[in-house]
Amino acid sequence: MPTRHTPESIVIADTPAAILEWAARHIEHVGIHQGPHLFDGPGRTATLPCWPRGALQVAAGHGRGAAGRTYDWDRIDRARDQAFGILAETLDGHPVDADDPAAAKALHREVIDRWSAEPGRTAADAARAFRTAAARAEHALF
Repeated sequence: MPTRHTPESIVIADTPAAILEWAARHIEHVGIHQGPHLFDGPGRTATLPCWPRGALQVAAGHGRGAAGRTYDWDRIDRARDQAFGILAETLDGHPVDADDPAAAKALHREVIDRWSAEPGRTAADAARAFRTAAARAEHALF
């Protein structure tokens, strides 16, 4: 049975490539909503944001876990952080890293947010970027 890439799914991806693909499908489904319209879109709630960085969080399970179901959150969180890093590198065109892991995370998010905020950014742009990063993640050694 294929993985369901919908906001309502309780299946949570646990590899960087799968998280990036799930995020691509999520952003295609809900679109990009920024500023005061951050939580607009079909089926949105206050915990399911509709912008590129939010799509990665949703793909990694934010607001989607099911009660009574066990998830390997350490594995999922590591894969999410790796997905953030490879997406940032894809968007920036070169490695985006820092010596300190917390600083690296902040830098990755900054690159993604800056790219996301560019005027005219579309859901198709984001989905294409996610899929390009997913293809890179398939070949990356973590």
